[in-house]
Amino acid sequence: MNGWGLWMTVVVCGVVTLLIRAAFIVLPPGVQLPRWASNALMFVGAAVLPALVVPAVLFQDLAPGQGFNTLRVIAALLAMGVAVVTKNVFATLGSGMGALWILQWLVAP
Repeated sequence: MNGWGLWMTVVVCGVVTLLIRAAFIVLPPGVQLPRWASNALMFVGAAVLPALVVPAVLFQDLAPGQGFNTLRVIAALLAMGVAVVTKNVFATLGSGMGALWILQWLVAP
Protein backbone atom coordinates (compact mmCIF):
# COMPACT_ATOMS: atom_id res chain seq x y z
CA MET A 1 0.00 0.00 0.00
CA ASN A 2 1.47 3.35 -0.98
CA GLY A 3 1.45 6.47 1.22
CA TRP A 4 -1.72 7.87 -0.36
CA GLY A 5 -3.69 4.66 0.26
CA LEU A 6 -2.49 4.54 3.85
CA TRP A 7 -3.63 8.12 4.51
CA MET A 8 -6.99 7.45 2.87
CA THR A 9 -7.44 4.44 5.16
CA VAL A 10 -6.65 6.57 8.21
CA VAL A 11 -9.06 9.32 7.11
CA VAL A 12 -11.88 6.87 6.33
CA CYS A 13 -11.44 5.11 9.69
CA GLY A 14 -11.48 8.49 11.44
CA VAL A 15 -14.67 9.58 9.67
CA VAL A 16 -16.41 6.28 10.42
CA THR A 17 -15.39 6.53 14.09
CA LEU A 18 -16.64 10.12 14.28
CA LEU A 19 -19.97 9.18 12.68
CA ILE A 20 -20.47 6.27 15.06
CA ARG A 21 -19.74 8.40 18.12
CA ALA A 22 -21.77 11.38 16.90
CA ALA A 23 -24.75 9.20 15.98
CA PHE A 24 -25.79 8.91 19.62
CA ILE A 25 -25.71 12.68 20.06
CA VAL A 26 -26.87 13.97 16.67
CA LEU A 27 -29.68 11.53 15.85
CA PRO A 28 -33.11 12.98 16.59
CA PRO A 29 -35.15 11.38 19.36
CA GLY A 30 -37.06 8.31 18.31
CA VAL A 31 -34.59 7.23 15.62
CA GLN A 32 -33.35 3.74 16.33
CA LEU A 33 -30.15 2.09 15.23
CA PRO A 34 -30.40 -0.76 12.74
CA ARG A 35 -30.63 -4.19 14.32
CA TRP A 36 -27.16 -5.20 13.09
CA ALA A 37 -25.63 -2.13 14.78
CA SER A 38 -27.43 -2.81 18.05
CA ASN A 39 -26.28 -6.43 17.96
CA ALA A 40 -22.69 -5.39 17.27
CA LEU A 41 -22.69 -2.86 20.12
CA MET A 42 -23.61 -5.60 22.60
CA PHE A 43 -20.07 -6.97 22.28
CA VAL A 44 -18.16 -3.70 22.72
CA GLY A 45 -17.75 -4.09 26.49
CA ALA A 46 -16.60 -7.67 26.16
CA ALA A 47 -14.03 -6.62 23.56
CA VAL A 48 -12.75 -3.50 25.33
CA LEU A 49 -12.31 -4.90 28.83
CA PRO A 50 -9.70 -7.55 27.95
CA ALA A 51 -7.89 -5.01 25.77
CA LEU A 52 -7.51 -2.77 28.83
CA VAL A 53 -6.88 -5.42 31.49
CA VAL A 54 -4.44 -7.84 29.82
CA PRO A 55 -1.64 -5.32 29.11
CA ALA A 56 -2.01 -3.89 32.62
CA VAL A 57 -1.78 -7.36 34.16
CA LEU A 58 1.04 -8.75 32.04
CA PHE A 59 3.27 -5.83 31.13
CA GLN A 60 2.86 -2.91 33.55
CA ASP A 61 5.97 -1.84 35.50
CA LEU A 62 8.30 -4.20 33.66
CA ALA A 63 11.72 -3.50 32.25
CA PRO A 64 12.27 -4.34 28.57
CA GLY A 65 13.10 -8.01 28.13
CA GLN A 66 11.68 -8.96 31.52
CA GLY A 67 9.03 -11.70 31.62
CA PHE A 68 5.67 -10.89 33.15
CA ASN A 69 4.53 -9.96 36.63
CA THR A 70 3.64 -13.26 38.30
CA LEU A 71 1.86 -11.60 41.23
CA ARG A 72 -0.46 -9.68 38.91
CA VAL A 73 -1.26 -12.84 36.97
CA ILE A 74 -2.10 -14.75 40.16
CA ALA A 75 -4.32 -11.90 41.40
CA ALA A 76 -6.03 -11.66 37.98
CA LEU A 77 -6.72 -15.41 37.93
CA LEU A 78 -8.20 -15.21 41.43
CA ALA A 79 -10.35 -12.23 40.38
CA MET A 80 -11.48 -14.14 37.28
CA GLY A 81 -12.56 -17.04 39.47
CA VAL A 82 -14.48 -14.69 41.76
CA ALA A 83 -16.13 -13.11 38.71
CA VAL A 84 -17.27 -16.48 37.38
CA VAL A 85 -18.67 -17.57 40.74
CA THR A 86 -20.25 -14.34 41.98
CA LYS A 87 -20.92 -12.38 38.76
CA ASN A 88 -20.38 -9.27 40.92
CA VAL A 89 -18.13 -6.48 39.64
CA PHE A 90 -17.33 -5.11 43.09
CA ALA A 91 -16.43 -8.55 44.47
CA THR A 92 -14.22 -9.12 41.42
CA LEU A 93 -12.40 -5.80 41.78
CA GLY A 94 -12.06 -6.15 45.53
CA SER A 95 -10.74 -9.68 45.43
CA GLY A 96 -8.28 -8.93 42.64
CA MET A 97 -6.88 -5.78 44.23
CA GLY A 98 -6.87 -7.33 47.69
CA ALA A 99 -5.02 -10.39 46.43
CA LEU A 100 -2.48 -8.22 44.61
CA TRP A 101 -1.82 -6.05 47.65
CA ILE A 102 -1.48 -9.06 49.95
CA LEU A 103 0.82 -10.86 47.52
CA GLN A 104 2.99 -7.75 47.12
CA TRP A 105 3.15 -7.34 50.88
CA LEU A 106 4.15 -11.01 51.37
CA VAL A 107 6.82 -10.94 48.65
CA ALA A 108 8.18 -7.42 49.35
CA PRO A 109 11.91 -7.38 50.11
